[in-house]
Amino acid sequence: MVVEINSSDSSFILRVKGSLQFKCLFDQTDLLNIQKVISKAFEALCSDIRSDSCVFTLCDGSVVIWPNKDVYIPQEDITPNTPCVELSQWTQISEQETVGKKASKKKSKKCPGGTVINLGLMMETTRPGAPHAPHLPVFARTVRPSHFVSTTLPMDCVVCVNLGETIQEACLRLVEELSNQLDEMKKVTLLYLKGTSVQIPEPLHFLLPQPHGLVTVVYPSGAPDSQLQTARQTLHQKYELPEDKPYFRRANAYHFPNELYRDGYLRNPHLSLTHPTLDNGKVYLVQGLYSYHHYMQDRIDDNGWGCAYRSLQTICSWFLQQGYVDRSVPSHKEIQQALVDVGDKQASFVGSRQWIGSFEVQAVLNQLFGVTSKIMFVSQGSELATKGRELANHFTTEGTPVMIGGGVLAHTILGVAWSETTGDIRFLILDPHYTGAEELSLITEKGWCGWKGPDFWDQTAYYNLCLPQRPKVI
Repeated sequence: MVVEINSSDSSFILRVKGSLQFKCLFDQTDLLNIQKVISKAFEALCSDIRSDSCVFTLCDGSVVIWPNKDVYIPQEDITPNTPCVELSQWTQISEQETVGKKASKKKSKKCPGGTVINLGLMMETTRPGAPHAPHLPVFARTVRPSHFVSTTLPMDCVVCVNLGETIQEACLRLVEELSNQLDEMKKVTLLYLKGTSVQIPEPLHFLLPQPHGLVTVVYPSGAPDSQLQTARQTLHQKYELPEDKPYFRRANAYHFPNELYRDGYLRNPHLSLTHPTLDNGKVYLVQGLYSYHHYMQDRIDDNGWGCAYRSLQTICSWFLQQGYVDRSVPSHKEIQQALVDVGDKQASFVGSRQWIGSFEVQAVLNQLFGVTSKIMFVSQGSELATKGRELANHFTTEGTPVMIGGGVLAHTILGVAWSETTGDIRFLILDPHYTGAEELSLITEKGWCGWKGPDFWDQTAYYNLCLPQRPKVI
């Protein structure tokens, strides 16, 4: 399924997430019967979504909405005709805030183009019984061969809502989108069916270049990206996207601002910085997401010897989060083993505390990820001030983080501010020598991620820069 969402300053995103129980009983295991039973199961779920049992709840708030009961909302001060954007004012700011109280000052979460309001999807499991009706259970026992399938469907729908759109209008659109998503889940389930084995369909959101915006696609959760090549090619053609850059791999899925990263690493700390101002200057930055890797993470004491390893890990995280590779960020020992495997180091290197440099970073990227790199040589640090054009071109065309090693130190370059007319330059540096906690304000205020002038480099030391190149894949 593909749903396009274009958000702007005059609109916002309404998102509903939840789970539905999918159950099938196959009395016969021929393909036609299995397909028929699966289709009926999805149709039953669509009926549930359109029934009075469907409930939307405001995440981190106390608002409850029955969208199919003439949009029934039990809270005072809220009616079906209330502008939908006002739901954000009912989100609790802290645990101390009184439940159900309207928040006076709420900082809305931002998504591409505007606010995102999150709703939960629930289904009522009990209904009022008829007056004086008996409530005695009735059991029946039938013995016959059958195959029972029970799983959970992860529902996740988004709609773009105009600021003046009412709760009633928005919720009815969400019900329609949930029904459409179930229909697409049925198609995916039937397409990837293997006997009585059912692949759980999962919806993913992808942020595409304008004018497309946020797009939702349903994939089979059990199928690796390598088996979805044809589906991605079709999507690239539909949206007229280049076929040398991934947009629809799972790693490319859009990360909503209210969601936490489970691995604990900071993402893109440079985004909180103010760009330097240069006469006729332009800023050229890393493109996409990366994780900040530095000393003392992962329960490894690499203080004093692991800076290049950490810079390499930051680069690897970029390729992983852009969808170019499937394997995880390598550990220090995995990096060392890769260098042994390519014949660059002896076996005793694994488990040691020996330094590595730009050439080793280049070799590991090629060995573990199949990523090639260019090496830039600088005979002394003072020459780095003259490399603005080369670095600007790299961040424009490749957009990958750059590892730079010189003397006994390694850093990661995330961008440059450069004036073609004056030659003035500033370097955006991510410093792997940081040993503290993942505290963004401290990292940026103390300059562990920050803009540096040409005097940041040792003016007499030589430097080698590893400039990773993007693979040509989708």
